[in-house]
Amino acid sequence: MSVKLRLRRMGKKKQPIYKVVAADTRSPRDGKFIEAVGLYNPLTDPHTIEIKEDRVLYWLDNGAQPTNTVKSLLRQKGITLKRELGKKGLDAEKVEAEMENWRKLKEASSKKKSVKKKSKKQAAVEKTKETVVEEKSAETVAEEKTEETVAEEKTEETVAEEKTEETVAEEKSAETVVEEKPVETVVEEKSEETVVEKVDSKEESKPEEKAITEEGTTEVKGAASEENDTEKE
Repeated sequence: MSVKLRLRRMGKKKQPIYKVVAADTRSPRDGKFIEAVGLYNPLTDPHTIEIKEDRVLYWLDNGAQPTNTVKSLLRQKGITLKRELGKKGLDAEKVEAEMENWRKLKEASSKKKSVKKKSKKQAAVEKTKETVVEEKSAETVAEEKTEETVAEEKTEETVAEEKTEETVAEEKSAETVVEEKPVETVVEEKSEETVVEKVDSKEESKPEEKAITEEGTTEVKGAASEENDTEKE
């Protein structure tokens, strides 16, 4: 029977907790297992890893194969390094000294990582503050621009109203001038009509006078001829 060291899921929905178990390779992930040798909780900060070192070494010495995730967990706890040092035939004191140096290096690296995380968080907070300030300044600038545009629109409206008033006044004055002109033309037309009537009346009176004079001359001539006739008799 081949044995694997792997994770077995536990916990609620979206709140996973894993057991590190030694199980038969043929059993399903959350099925039966031979022995629980540790616990892994990825929800905490930092992650909690609890491993039974002696039982893990026992299973590894007996041919159990860890999965990739379990390998990384064993590496984080230093179990893999301790097993390699034991294989090299070092004394327990030397192995312990090497493990102590490894722990110090790991603590220093974890501190550096925590400092980097804090600096990144502070930088992110500062950036957010700067963006908020920039947005506020942009909003104030936009408000000022809108106020300026409103003032310009108002001035344009007043200028347009003044222009319309001027055009209306000009149109009124033009209408009054046009109204005065027809009156003058009517007076002129009337005077022309009176002159024409006078001329026509004079022309009509002339033939009448001619007719009267002709009648008078004919009468005078008739009377003279009658007198001549009487004298002859």
